[in-house]
Formats: sequence, C-alpha cells, structure tokens
Amino acid sequence: MAMATATSSSAMMTHLTTCLQFSSGSQQCLRSIASERADVWNKTWYPKAEDHVNTEKTWYVVDAADKILGRLASTIAIHIRGKNLATYTPSVDMGAFVIVVNAEKVAVSGKKRTQKLYRRHSGRPGGMKVETFDQLQQRIPERIVEHAVRGMLPKGRLGRDLFTHLKVYTGPDHPHQAQKPIDLPIRDKRITKQT
Repeated sequence: MAMATATSSSAMMTHLTTCLQFSSGSQQCLRSIASERADVWNKTWYPKAEDHVNTEKTWYVVDAADKILGRLASTIAIHIRGKNLATYTPSVDMGAFVIVVNAEKVAVSGKKRTQKLYRRHSGRPGGMKVETFDQLQQRIPERIVEHAVRGMLPKGRLGRDLFTHLKVYTGPDHPHQAQKPIDLPIRDKRITKQT
C-alpha cells in the first residue's frame, strides 16, 4: 500500500515537472492534477441550492400561551436559523418556518409587564414614541413576539430573509393548515410560566 502511494506521488511529481516546463498550459496541468486526486481541494461540505428549497422546509406551530417571551423567542430563532440541524451553515437559510398562535397570551417574568419599554421613532425631530409591554400587548400583541425573535436573528440580508419565516397570530387559528405544521419541539423545561 505504501509502495503504491509513493509510486503515485512520484508519478504526479514527474507530471508536475513536465507541466512546469511547458508554462503555456500550466492551468490545464493544475486542473488535471486536481482531477487525479479527488477531494483534496474540497473537503468542506457546503449546501447547494437544492439543499435549502423553501417549498421543502418544515413548518412548526407553537402555542405562546403562558410561555416566557425570551425563552420562547430563542427556541423559535434556533429553528428559523436551522441551528438544530446537522446541516447548519451560518451564511445559508437552512431553517424552518415557525407559526406562533395565541401571541396575546405570552408571559414575562418580574415587573417587565409595566417596566419593559418599546421605543420607535418616526424619523422626525421629537418623534420618539415609548410604550410599555402592557400597552403594546393591548395594541399589537404580535409585535412583541416579532420584536423578540428579530433581535435574535442575524443583522443584514440573511436576517431580513429569515424573519419572513416567522408567522405570528393572535388567537388559536392560523391560515397555514395546508403546510401541515407540526408542534415545535421545546427542550427548555422552564419555558412555561410558573404561577
């Protein structure tokens, strides 16, 4: 076995020296060397376009009633990014779609209901609007979950694209029955609010 390896490497060196003598076709020689030794140059697997087609992605559904906001959001972000998969790649959208129902019943711990603030700005001088968790939950409850998950996704093009995989609804119904969503697997035992 060792003899065969030594022979093939010496043959390759001879081939390389003949390629170097004729410098006009040096690129062709390097290509032929690369084809002789398969998988030397490409050892790392990288997902192709067919590995992350949106129509083949998994759809999950989670009931947000009495779930702690931050713990729920981190679990959702992990599944949207695809970090739970063996094929996870940081720069590629490998994750799933997540549907959140009963967003108006999400829970927070401590005094966050009255002390946690949500700020937005119109872009004009003096245009800062501030409201508490409780006020925003009365007005637009979906925005609370969206805001928490968006902060846990990457910033940039990929994060904006991943954010479209989150679907948040008030009430127990959602319009995605055709996608056959399955329950989101939650490993965190402390995600449900203890009373």
